[in-house]
Amino acid sequence: MYLLFCKSCQFFHSEFIREDDEEKFWKFVDTVKELTVYKNGESVRSYYNLIIKKAGQFLTDLQVNLLKLSLSLRAYSPAVHAFQQIARDEPPPDGCAAFVVVHGQNACSTKDMKKLLKTAAGRPRPYLYKSDHQYPGVNGTDLPVAVLYAEIGTKEFNTFHKVLSERAQDGKLIYVLRHFVSVSISRMLLSGYGVELAIKSTEYKAVDDTQVKVTTDNVDENDEVQGFLFGKLKKSHPELQEELGELRKHLLESTNDMTPLKVWELQDLSFQAASRIMTVSKFDSLKLMQDLSQNFPSKARLSESMGIHPGDAGLFINGIHVDLDLHNPFRYHPSTRSSYQLVSAGCLKMTCNWQHCFSTCFICWVNDIEKDSMYRHWPSSLQELLRATFPGVIRQIRRNFYNLVLFLDPVQEESIELVKLAELFYKHNIPLRYVIGFVLVVSADDKVDGYLDAGVALFRLLNYISEEYDEAQAFTSMVSIFNRVEVGETLSVDTVTAYLKKKFPKANAARILGVDSNYDDNRKAGRGFYRKSGLGALPIGLFNGVPLSSEEMDPEELETVLLAAFMVWYLIFVFISLTVFRSLITESVDVVDFLMEQANVVPRINPLILSSERRYLDFTSSPGSPLMTPPDPNHIILFFFFFFFTSAVEEEVLYGGTVWIVADIEQPPGRQLLRNALKHMVNSSSCRVGVINNPSGKPTEDNSSLYRAIWASLLTQSSKNTLDFTLKLLKEGNVELLKQGTKIKHLLKQVSGGMGHDAFEKKFNTMEVDFLHSQQKYCKEVLKLKAGQRAVVSNGRILSLLDEEEEFSVEDFHLLEKITLRTSAEKIKSKIKQMNLNAQKANDLIMKVDALLTSSPKGEARKDLAQREDEVFYDVVAIVDPLTRDAQKLAPLLVVLGQVVNMKVQVFMNCRAKLSEMPLKSFYQYVLEPDVSFFGNNSLSPGPVARFTEIPESPLLTLNMITPESWMVEAVRSPYDLDNIHLQEISGVVNAEYELEYLLLEGHCFDLSTGQPPRGLQFTLGMRQEPLMHDTIVMANLGYFQLKANPGAWILRLREGRSEDLYQIQAHDGTDSPLDAGDVIVVLNSFHSKIIKVRVQKKPDKLNEDLLSEGTESKGLWDSITSFAGGPSVNEDDKKKDVLNIFSVASGHLYERFLRIMMLSVLQHTKTPVKFWFLKNYLSPSFKDTISHMAKAYGFQYELVQYKWPRWLHQQTEKQRIIWGYKILFLDVLFPLAVDKIIFVDADQIVRADIKELRDLDLEGAPYGYTPFCDSRKEMEGYRFWKTGYWASHLGQRKYHISALYVVDLKKFRKIAAGDRLRGQYQALSQDPNSLSNLDQDLPNNMIHQVAIKSLPQEWLWCETWCDDRSKAAAKTIDLCNNPKTKEPKLSAAVRIVPEWSKYDNEIKQFLKQVKEKITEGRLSSSPSSPQHTGKT
Repeated sequence: MYLLFCKSCQFFHSEFIREDDEEKFWKFVDTVKELTVYKNGESVRSYYNLIIKKAGQFLTDLQVNLLKLSLSLRAYSPAVHAFQQIARDEPPPDGCAAFVVVHGQNACSTKDMKKLLKTAAGRPRPYLYKSDHQYPGVNGTDLPVAVLYAEIGTKEFNTFHKVLSERAQDGKLIYVLRHFVSVSISRMLLSGYGVELAIKSTEYKAVDDTQVKVTTDNVDENDEVQGFLFGKLKKSHPELQEELGELRKHLLESTNDMTPLKVWELQDLSFQAASRIMTVSKFDSLKLMQDLSQNFPSKARLSESMGIHPGDAGLFINGIHVDLDLHNPFRYHPSTRSSYQLVSAGCLKMTCNWQHCFSTCFICWVNDIEKDSMYRHWPSSLQELLRATFPGVIRQIRRNFYNLVLFLDPVQEESIELVKLAELFYKHNIPLRYVIGFVLVVSADDKVDGYLDAGVALFRLLNYISEEYDEAQAFTSMVSIFNRVEVGETLSVDTVTAYLKKKFPKANAARILGVDSNYDDNRKAGRGFYRKSGLGALPIGLFNGVPLSSEEMDPEELETVLLAAFMVWYLIFVFISLTVFRSLITESVDVVDFLMEQANVVPRINPLILSSERRYLDFTSSPGSPLMTPPDPNHIILFFFFFFFTSAVEEEVLYGGTVWIVADIEQPPGRQLLRNALKHMVNSSSCRVGVINNPSGKPTEDNSSLYRAIWASLLTQSSKNTLDFTLKLLKEGNVELLKQGTKIKHLLKQVSGGMGHDAFEKKFNTMEVDFLHSQQKYCKEVLKLKAGQRAVVSNGRILSLLDEEEEFSVEDFHLLEKITLRTSAEKIKSKIKQMNLNAQKANDLIMKVDALLTSSPKGEARKDLAQREDEVFYDVVAIVDPLTRDAQKLAPLLVVLGQVVNMKVQVFMNCRAKLSEMPLKSFYQYVLEPDVSFFGNNSLSPGPVARFTEIPESPLLTLNMITPESWMVEAVRSPYDLDNIHLQEISGVVNAEYELEYLLLEGHCFDLSTGQPPRGLQFTLGMRQEPLMHDTIVMANLGYFQLKANPGAWILRLREGRSEDLYQIQAHDGTDSPLDAGDVIVVLNSFHSKIIKVRVQKKPDKLNEDLLSEGTESKGLWDSITSFAGGPSVNEDDKKKDVLNIFSVASGHLYERFLRIMMLSVLQHTKTPVKFWFLKNYLSPSFKDTISHMAKAYGFQYELVQYKWPRWLHQQTEKQRIIWGYKILFLDVLFPLAVDKIIFVDADQIVRADIKELRDLDLEGAPYGYTPFCDSRKEMEGYRFWKTGYWASHLGQRKYHISALYVVDLKKFRKIAAGDRLRGQYQALSQDPNSLSNLDQDLPNNMIHQVAIKSLPQEWLWCETWCDDRSKAAAKTIDLCNNPKTKEPKLSAAVRIVPEWSKYDNEIKQFLKQVKEKITEGRLSSSPSSPQHTGKT
């Protein structure tokens, strides 16, 4: 498989280094800035080794091996190609090997560049991408931007780079580098994918009898069978070609016994394979497993703590689970790379969806689902969680699963609307925990009673009603009281007292509202909890403990927000259902209490601490490294850092947390921050505190006395004395004395306690301020703080306090410690404790390792699988059944990884017992190499290929490409039928060439107003010079859409027309442009999947318009795009014409032969213009090469449509079932909105009537029409499966319909979301491998009650298998469906059943012969002569 690749370009190396460190990238660029001068004098191998050596200056040995693997994978080709595409969009000036663009104008010389820089201010600044290489410098927003397009290492690059880097260092411009190569780049073979030769069923013979004539040299020198190189033998002995062929065939068949196994032979095959693997040496075991799994069909005759069941597979690298279902080695490569520093680290688990832990003593709950009678009809068992249900459905279980707690100030106007909204929830019986709870935050002053404060009055009244009556009555009363408040006013004491007198006339108002009230319980508790929780401004809500933002608390938005939260919590209950299934939670356990005990529940909410956006110090570089500018983070620990401890014997204590307080200690906010940290430390045994001064101005002896006093104490006193002294010194009274000129020795008498005065005074009086300058520089250059700015650094994580008023309380330090210890620090501490280091080194190491681990990309939780050893290595544990598809992928992956990194591999055989069928029915090759390969003459090898040898000749095989999920590949060269490979009928070697055509861009789109996907919304993808190149339609399932594109920077827009008229893009995630940018820019620069999220909203004046309303869409998908294969595009004139749209799919030469005949039969019986739509995914190269000639000759239009099977939809593995899926699952998104009706016609069908009649048939409101199966051929009655069992009961009086021919009203189909319903049902049923045996027709028949089918007249589909001979004369189409009784081959059936079939076939053969002759003669531009037509014209 091919991709463009530069053989000797060092920018691939630079991209690898850039991922490690941007500064190293620029140092590497300087190192190789004129390296290409060596290119002509060196061999390709020598030049390659030279660049590797240069890169090795900045990498460890392990990283060098990973670099070689990435080069073998071509992992950075998309990144470089993205820059090439961006350069083409400029576009580049002619004849320039390198050029600079300055604010939209380009220059090929430094002289011209300098002129452009002078006038740059008058032109708009260019857009800079996240992947751009920006030279380190001042980078101010007012500086001009110069973008250099060049190949690093060339003379032209160095000329520009020298000038630009100097100016960037001087702060005169912003210098951006983008890779660019002016010469053409050669194609190279890709790796990182699998190729499968699956054995096909030969029950029905469906192989084309046309002989393939191969004109090229088709001999493979490496064709080895049992040690014989038959390629070389045939070259050496051409006179023995036939004899050598017979010998090769004999050797293959003698060693590959394909005789079907008996049932008793099948049962223990998995254990037999495992036994053979275990008996060989450990060096050969992986290769043997690879051989057995990948060639099992010819080698079949062989003489739960991890949550993995028999036969399942699992791969763990350093304890991190790797998903084997995703065929993507590019996922493994970053995983191994990012963890190369972590190979000896411990377990890590991190979550950012924090919940608030709350007590219920001060919450007023409205009702209780588990006890109230209104919910008595709901089931109460937790087993209900295991019942199947549609995704997103809220289960009605009599458990307190959902809760909404509202914190309200009763006198705020906003509280009134929220209480009224809560009443609506209560009336509608929405299953919230106790439906709703309130915490009334009112004055805690004992002197304030109910006659002075309306909030206190309401609080006491509700307490009275709850105690004397019940909480439901209290809630009703609160609603009534708020209903009495006029709009725009707030609650008053008079309103409360008036209600009390009217509703409860006998109650003693003074005892309820007065100073000596008996109903004041928990008033202070509620306010105290709110204060400590850090929840923010009132009103605020907690949904199952998760805080709602101020925007979400808007009464107009709250209901929508809560519905969305239900969907999120559905996933939580998936987790709970697993705990129920595993009996980890029983019926007696309170589910909410269970959730409150989880690791992500915290006692306080502080967005700064809990934010997922985090910045960490890099402790990985060693002090004094020449690369270390700005100052090394380690330097502050080694040279000017001392800590406060709570232990008297600090040498013996290990602390999981290290907190640095960064502040101007001479200012009150800084002192308060340090004081809070020390108060927290006094009550904690798990952290130590350090302090760094960040003065607001230049430090002097006069303005730094307080901090120098603290520092002198740290240097001379014990930890206990220092802590006591500092806490007393930080009191504002003592600070004032110091500022007023009180001598330190006089102040010591008041605050010193048991301190040694002499040592302290000596240090204080002799202390210079140089160390303060160092700390100030450290704050600026390493911590990136402004002068005087405060920050808290916890185990390397920097929490910057931007606002002087922003408080970081003692409770916040408690929360920070809890988060730090819980996520990783405690586990790291336990590991380091075993190393027996002294306390100082151990505490520093805990801090550094924690910073490294928590700053690395987060994946799955690590599983502790094996004991670590002293040597640093990758710990790899594989759990696999050796005879599964997972083993086919896993074995070669482990073999290659073992060549790249130092690994400790453990493979556990997880065999299945009592097999009843062949576990593997395919041969498999995984294409992956550890390094770039070269030929013996030191030239570069084109790359790896999948090579199958010693394949038995008897089985019929089909070739499948198993690629990473973001790849869209197509077969571009092969004369053979890759769907039906029968080696017995082929002499020589079967070659096939595939090409990576596109990378996939996927996305999810939702309407902000409704929270629902905008079905039918269209997006376009293009570039600045060509804004519309690809487009797509949004489906309702998950709001999913997909677009295909090549590496580069793309602009995503709403399609011009209905989509753009009704909607506007409001927000987007995963893109490369700011959230508020007008254009949504998406950069594809990696083989990794790119998934974006787009949120749209209807325009205010279009709220009541429907996107899919009749007659509103004037422009359709691909309307202005040239056909993928060069066919005519749809223009305005075409759309005004009456066009028949015919859809069909085919795979393999025989069905493509049938397809051409079907097309010819359609054209012969209609005068209406026809447009054919073909699924491109499985068409052969020969069909794609000739279809344009046929379109021109016969006067039809065509379109080749593509769609990648979505990753979230259950995957099929058999090619035939995948094709069946494409027939039915994506009808709503495959075709333009402008296409009203589409008719599917099977490839093996012959049309005998004008199919326009079918298009114009009234479907009577149904979205599609199918023909029922015939009942007239009585001898087939025993084969009519739909008349018995499940189908008979499911269909009732309805008929079972055949999927060979159907007409779809696409507007109706989309209007009722038929496609989304079909996909939903497919997802549910396809989990059972025994369901949907005939996917394309079982699915619509199964959904007949939800998506109606119009039964077409029987004459529209005649099939000899099911219809009698008398009805044949009236047939409008004849289908060559299989006969389960006779199993007659397709070709012989076609000739026998359809008299005109042979005439059509001969006409097509003659036409293709003419086309081939013209192609051979090199006259591709000439149109083929019009063929002789058969039948009506």
